[in-house]
Amino acid sequence: MLWEVEGKWVVQGAIDVDIGANPSAEGADEDEGVDDQSVKVVDIVDTFRLQEQPPFDKKQFVVFMKKFIKNLTPKLDAEKQESFKKNIEGATKFLLSKLKDLQFFVGESMHDDGCLVFAYYKDGAVDPTFLYFAYALKEVKC
Repeated sequence: MLWEVEGKWVVQGAIDVDIGANPSAEGADEDEGVDDQSVKVVDIVDTFRLQEQPPFDKKQFVVFMKKFIKNLTPKLDAEKQESFKKNIEGATKFLLSKLKDLQFFVGESMHDDGCLVFAYYKDGAVDPTFLYFAYALKEVKC
């Protein structure tokens, strides 16, 4: 029902490239070159351009889940609908139990009928774990 994906903190920018040249011999200034500003980002958030949303309280989350179930169920074939209906309650209870620890993300379009992506830090973890609703994903063959 929920897929777990491990995220990683990565540093973007500030790549120090040594091309073997001797800048002092070539008269280059110390400040010459590229801007070396670096920033730490979570790879999944950056790659898929996820936008963080404000946290939900329990009531808001239950309202979201009811709307999500209502929107997704007709889009599934009969076999998946049965499995989805059977397992969504357990997934919702699991997410509710972690509600205070979750970060909420939506896709770049920020479409209000889109699915949320959830992130949290497992005990002692430095990198976040992301949770996706399996039935809300579309398979793309590469």
